[in-house]
Parts: sequence; C-alpha cells; structure tokens
Amino acid sequence: MQRVQQGDTVEVIAGKDKGLRGEVVRVLVKKDRVIINGVNIMKRHRKARPAPGGQQIPAQIIEFEAPLHLSNVMLVCGSCDERTRVGYRMNDEGFKTRYCKKCDSPIEV
Repeated sequence: MQRVQQGDTVEVIAGKDKGLRGEVVRVLVKKDRVIINGVNIMKRHRKARPAPGGQQIPAQIIEFEAPLHLSNVMLVCGSCDERTRVGYRMNDEGFKTRYCKKCDSPIEV
C-alpha cells in the first residue's frame, strides 16, 4: 500500500512550489513520483510540424504538470486539515488501512 494515492490531497514541502496544495492526478510507482493538479507547471516549446491530410500544426508553447518526487510532498488529512505522516493498521476485515498520525483518524480517498 502506498502512502500517497490517486485522489489524495497533498502539500508540497520542498522546492519552488513549497506550501501549495493540490490533488494527486497520477502516481508513478516505479519512479517514486506524483503528478499534482496545478502544481509544478512547466512549459515545453513545440516546433511546427505537418499533420495528416496536408495540414500544418503551428508552433506552440504547451504548459503541463511535471512529476514531483514523493519525498517532496506530504499527505493532508481530511479531518484535521493538516499535513501529516501516514501510519498503517489492520482493520476488522484483515485489510491494511492508512491513518493520520496527528488526529488518529482513518484516511479515506
């Protein structure tokens, strides 16, 4: 089980976007990175290129959310609305669940 999952609200704790909060759009498990909605916006310049049917796609500047490393974000608890560390417990059905270490409440996605 991951400490940060898709749909969680996280806060950036290091880097140029420190202090910003956003929702996790995607988790890149193998690279230990997350993509957060509206955070770490980068720009990429695209050349003009031919498209199918003889059309021409013009040159443009594309803005996108770049991935952040998991160590630079902390989960925000839904009940106490503070960034927190994540603990794990076994529930009644025998499944592993996440809980907030500050207010001791379970974390739901």
